Amino acid sequence: MTEETFDWRSFLTRWSDEWAGTYGGPDELPAAADEPAWHARWLGAEPAAGERIAAVEERLGHRLPPSYRAFLEVSDGWRHAGGFVYRLAGSGEARWHEDERGLSEYYNKGELEGMWARALQLDVESDMTTVLLDPFAVGEDGEWAVYCHQSWAACEPARYGSFREFMLDMYREFHSLTAHSRGPAFVNETTRRLDAQVERARLDALRGEHERAAAALAEAAGFGRPRALGMGDQLRRLHGQTSTVHYGGLAQDPLYSGEFIPLLAVEHVAQRRGADSWARQLSSPSDEHREAAEEVLREVTERTFRYTARGPFGEAVERAREQARWGRTEAAWRTLLSAMPRWSPLGPDHLAPVGLLADSLLGPLITPERGRELLGIPRGPEAAEHSGEAGEAGEDGEAGEVSEADGAWAAEPADGLVWLADPPSRNRLPEPYRFVLVEGAGPAELPVRLGGQDAVLDAPVTHWELDRRRFRGRTSSNYEDCAVVTVGHAGGPGWSFALDRFPAGHLAARFVSPAVAASQGAAQPEGAVPPGARAVVVWCEPERGLFHLSVAERGIEQYAFTVDGPEVRSSGGPIPSGLDPAVLFATPAVPVPAPVPGEGVPDRTGERRALTAIAAEFGVDLPRFAITEGRLHTFTTRSWTRPPGPGETYMVVTFGGPPE
Repeated sequence: MTEETFDWRSFLTRWSDEWAGTYGGPDELPAAADEPAWHARWLGAEPAAGERIAAVEERLGHRLPPSYRAFLEVSDGWRHAGGFVYRLAGSGEARWHEDERGLSEYYNKGELEGMWARALQLDVESDMTTVLLDPFAVGEDGEWAVYCHQSWAACEPARYGSFREFMLDMYREFHSLTAHSRGPAFVNETTRRLDAQVERARLDALRGEHERAAAALAEAAGFGRPRALGMGDQLRRLHGQTSTVHYGGLAQDPLYSGEFIPLLAVEHVAQRRGADSWARQLSSPSDEHREAAEEVLREVTERTFRYTARGPFGEAVERAREQARWGRTEAAWRTLLSAMPRWSPLGPDHLAPVGLLADSLLGPLITPERGRELLGIPRGPEAAEHSGEAGEAGEDGEAGEVSEADGAWAAEPADGLVWLADPPSRNRLPEPYRFVLVEGAGPAELPVRLGGQDAVLDAPVTHWELDRRRFRGRTSSNYEDCAVVTVGHAGGPGWSFALDRFPAGHLAARFVSPAVAASQGAAQPEGAVPPGARAVVVWCEPERGLFHLSVAERGIEQYAFTVDGPEVRSSGGPIPSGLDPAVLFATPAVPVPAPVPGEGVPDRTGERRALTAIAAEFGVDLPRFAITEGRLHTFTTRSWTRPPGPGETYMVVTFGGPPE
């Protein structure tokens, strides 16, 4: 839209008529100063003649910007520009601001530098609101930027590209404030058009046209239409936006509260807000509602909240959660996607299972990209026209049980092992790691294999939560090296993993590989021929240049090697050619200087070769997304070192603070 095509007369007439319509009769009259405008149904003034505008331009020494000039030609001034500017200047009242309020002391950087002294002031009467036209911030179309500063808002002024943009926003503000104050009584052609637009957007969203729906809902929400904000926030949240997302009061509606209160709780915990903030968000007179919300907040805080849904989709959620907690995050995600056509809304303002984002196990799966993918699937009543193809995909999702026969839906992308050797984030040293791969055992069996009869799985945690708590209230020694490991499926059929990403230093003289114990007693399905109960142990310290591999089968070590800088030690039987350390860690043609601990970046070529070879030899991988972004069970292993012998000493260190 350009100034040539914008119809100021029609726009201002509609605004005036809608403003006048907010007063219903003798008992609802405007203030005395506004009565003439109400009777005339016109908030403006007489048009400014061309000679008058020319005289103003001569007085100011500038030609006025096109949109303000066009406005004056229709109305030489305006009443009630939004909710806080009571009278806007006409040609005779516009004057240079000259920083009369001293605002340059607080806002005087970038574009605002010098603006307060040189800008044209347009507000004549207002509620601590200043409206300025800047003749030095001129666009290609000749328009001057408008800055609107509200002293009570304690923030930088809002910027508009032109006077027309400012007035359009003030018109939206008038609508939004009036809709809030008068509710359903505020009805006119514009509100009816926008409410119809909201209903079309609802249907578009359920059909999968979420981008178009989001744009339509955002426009309607700007005008304060009651349903638009709640529905638009659902789309925004699944698009990855969290700021100013409050779901338009749906959390206070008993029909929808179970879906949206957990989402508010997630943001409350993430922002570390206080109890008063939580109480304000609820604003419910019902004790039952408040008690339920407090319980949800507790579960979200403790990372135990479980999202539930009705019908077939709810059943798929349970299957997906079971898959996710054992590291099969891709299978879990596809289980959810396949079930989306059978999701049903709680009511007419519910557009998607956005509450999944609060689930302790499934929430981390839903990245902004995946949120858009989810929204792109027709669902609910609107999925009927797509029921053929989508329904068939959904039935496949029902086969997603956690077993070795999961089929295509449970297959994970081949992450391999080599991603463990990816460069660390900036300003961080390469991190050590160690893991055990066990064949013929599910993740739930690993505590018995590696931790003894009393070992149990702890609640799932993220990598970052484990990192924060690993030193709190913990005793560490070089006598007993017990690892806190995360567990899950290791990609290949029948393989599971136990991974420690924070190991203590490797003590070659006292190290005892857990491969032997882990390979004992593997259970097999009844009647099946055991393929060989193998266990693989890898320990890597990149900075030190150490890499260890040991392989055992049915309680007997098959082979092992340790590369420790230039030294290579091996034991057991012959090492397969594909895992030969002499080949994997061959000296490069151009020698690479050995790194000094804490300085430089170590050469990780041999490590990468070894990880690639191990993944190929055993058909295994570690699920990167599940380990780095998901939540996995943990347990504490037996010691990876033998007890000290006669004359050997050891050190014990206790870290302060209770466990989180």
